[in-house]
Amino acid sequence: MHADSLILTLVGGFVLAFIFGMLANRLKLSPLVGYLVAGVIVGPYTAGWTADTHLAPQLAEIGVILLMFGVGLHFSPADLMKVRKIAIPGALVQIGVATGLGWALGRFALGMTDAQALLMGFALSVASTVVLIRALEERRQAKGDIGRIAVGWLIVEDLVIVIALVLLPLVLVPAGAEINAAALATGIGWTLLKVAVFVGLMLVVGGRVLPWLLVRIAHTKSRELFTLGVLAIALGIAWLAYEVFGASFALGAFVAGLVLNGTPLGHNAAERSLPLRDAFAVLFFVSVGMLFDPTILWREPLSVLGVLAIIIVGKSIAALAITTMFKLDRKTSLTVAASLAQIGEFSFILAAIGLQMGALTQETYALILAGALLSISLNPFVFKLIDRMGAAPDPRRIAKAEAARQADSTATPNSTPTQAQIDGV
Repeated sequence: MHADSLILTLVGGFVLAFIFGMLANRLKLSPLVGYLVAGVIVGPYTAGWTADTHLAPQLAEIGVILLMFGVGLHFSPADLMKVRKIAIPGALVQIGVATGLGWALGRFALGMTDAQALLMGFALSVASTVVLIRALEERRQAKGDIGRIAVGWLIVEDLVIVIALVLLPLVLVPAGAEINAAALATGIGWTLLKVAVFVGLMLVVGGRVLPWLLVRIAHTKSRELFTLGVLAIALGIAWLAYEVFGASFALGAFVAGLVLNGTPLGHNAAERSLPLRDAFAVLFFVSVGMLFDPTILWREPLSVLGVLAIIIVGKSIAALAITTMFKLDRKTSLTVAASLAQIGEFSFILAAIGLQMGALTQETYALILAGALLSISLNPFVFKLIDRMGAAPDPRRIAKAEAARQADSTATPNSTPTQAQIDGV
């Protein structure tokens, strides 16, 4: 490893991610597509300079930790409870359907083992929260009933992923390895017990200590100390979960964000940590792109089309069937279906775990990444299609709702003392 490999990896990653992210934005695509393409360019499967393939995954791990910290910071149990009757069963059934379709494709069409096909199907079942929020914000539907249902649906998927991140390292075994059922059951039980103890301690003890600590930091009136304190809490708790309780870094970061979200300064914590979370999230997507072999697009076009069909057609039909069963109106059903017709960051995390554990081959990993790249790129066109089918947002209702929200925000004074303290930072 060269002494300047860290600098070169950061420079190459950030500069190319910016260039291709801007290009994707100009083409009305998600910037995530640009970040992934930047990773492909500096990866080992394309000509030219190659970034440090050992260092990039470590930077990506920090990106995963901060991504999960952000998910915890923005997780709202109250919002989920409002739409729980549709979001919880809808998300679970849709995950089950998509996983089953992925298993069938992998097992019978691609010749995979049951475990590999199931993991591929599971990775194809979860949509990207980043892509969903961006699409709803562009349509000005993020704050309405449609947005609440779609976001609540994704929150349930995120919680399923959090559980999966705990259990997958235990249940995944390399192809051909022997499975000891008793040892596996004992390992799962012991891990779940340690995780439960960790979460309980964080919610009870952390729920008292962390708010007190943030207020003490806020009293310093130092913006950089507050930002540093938030990041130290996120990374420190992630390390504690991993080192002491045997959980993943990602779970520790999620729980840290969840605890901070319930404090008076939770909004400020999210705001101060956002720039660094965004920066390392970009490196995460770049590192994912580095592991993608683009030749699979012309080597295995039918396999790629099969994966893409599950993501866009299979998941959308499942969502339409579920929302119709719950008697939601046509516009809401179509919007939720279009919102789920893509996969993103958590699919990458699941695929990376499978690759590291030897449960997924490089070929299957490339298939999942190809499905993500293409589905994210095609998602705006899916929304255009449903608009022609009657799902276009009503501009008058949007304007009326925005005016009402602005009136409420100006009429409601900010009387939280700790909020006033940190505003001076």
